[in-house]
Amino acid sequence: MQVQVKLFGSIREAAGEGERVIELSPGATVADLRALLAQEIPAFEEMGERLRVSVNMEFVKGTPALAEGDEVAFLPPVAGGQGSSAGRCRLSASPLDVGAVVKRVAGPDCGGIVTFVGTVRNASRGKDIRHLEYEAYPEMAEQELDRIAEEAGARWPGTRVAVDHRTGQLEIGDIAVVVVAASPHRGEAFEACRFTIDTLKERVPIWKKEIATDGAYWVDEHA
Repeated sequence: MQVQVKLFGSIREAAGEGERVIELSPGATVADLRALLAQEIPAFEEMGERLRVSVNMEFVKGTPALAEGDEVAFLPPVAGGQGSSAGRCRLSASPLDVGAVVKRVAGPDCGGIVTFVGTVRNASRGKDIRHLEYEAYPEMAEQELDRIAEEAGARWPGTRVAVDHRTGQLEIGDIAVVVVAASPHRGEAFEACRFTIDTLKERVPIWKKEIATDGAYWVDEHA
């Protein structure tokens, strides 16, 4: 059987390509596929359990069996479902408009709107930064952002959340992410906004590469 493999971030860079079709024996598992790739790409072993796996854009645990035509993605640690939030969480290769994100959730029922804007700084971890590059698994990233927005709405009823995140090359001072939470009361808006940005950095398949004056580095911790 054949499966479609997608690689991202530092693991894609190590492999020298982002996609490939691999032939497996019927009944092969995620573990079998991973072992096969590790023979060619040492980074698979080096990253160990920190390398997450999704099958058909759903995170998996253990070693489930694969089927013909499955799309398997190997996801390094990130930098960082359609529902009623559909269309409010987006990736963009163009500059972000904070006001446009606010409009997607603002309304007469909201007494508090809290906005978080993350920008590119000129120094990180003791290094001088020239620019950043963001890479994403687009379909899965937007799906996961929608899920986080739904979770925020469930935790703080009446809250709506919207997120825009940049991809591609960003210069110093550029806006990398905008998170807006609108709630009937300010307390819930503050909490939902913080929950969203913190959870985004843990779960959403977006990777950050820092281009510093002394080289380029993938950011595997939340920064």
